[in-house]
Amino acid sequence: MLLTLSTTLSPATDLGYLLHKNPARVQTFSLAFGRAHVFYPQATRSSFSAALLLDIDSIELVRGGQGIAPPGSLLSVAIAQVFGSALGGRCKDRPELVQQPIPLSCRVAAASCRGDADLPTRLFSPLGYHVGITRWPLDEKLYPGEPSRVMAIDLRATARLS
Repeated sequence: MLLTLSTTLSPATDLGYLLHKNPARVQTFSLAFGRAHVFYPQATRSSFSAALLLDIDSIELVRGGQGIAPPGSLLSVAIAQVFGSALGGRCKDRPELVQQPIPLSCRVAAASCRGDADLPTRLFSPLGYHVGITRWPLDEKLYPGEPSRVMAIDLRATARLS
């Protein structure tokens, strides 16, 4: 799974302070179900993106008797463990940033939705997020006329990170 969090806050690199991460290097975190990698596809003063990539070890999950958890649950655990300080509203170096609403966008590159494709909109719109959904196309030769259940979900809001 791939999650990106972006901002156009000025300076945008302040998001790195909020996340407690150094945008100059890739970081890897061990999780009970694999690894989480944090990297920065864009880190300029005008635009900043942090990416969280999960490397899930499904074989170890099965061997450990945990079964295979839904990817969304694994992503939630990774977010909590990797960005826990930011979600808790703590920023030692720049405490004034914690209370400041900032323009944020979040993208889950591929999420499976086995039914109601409007579910993300119904969940996040009442919370003040602008929701965008893009269905990834299926191969028309193999699945003519069938809609894909895999979609990218984009959320945008001006809000505090915590």
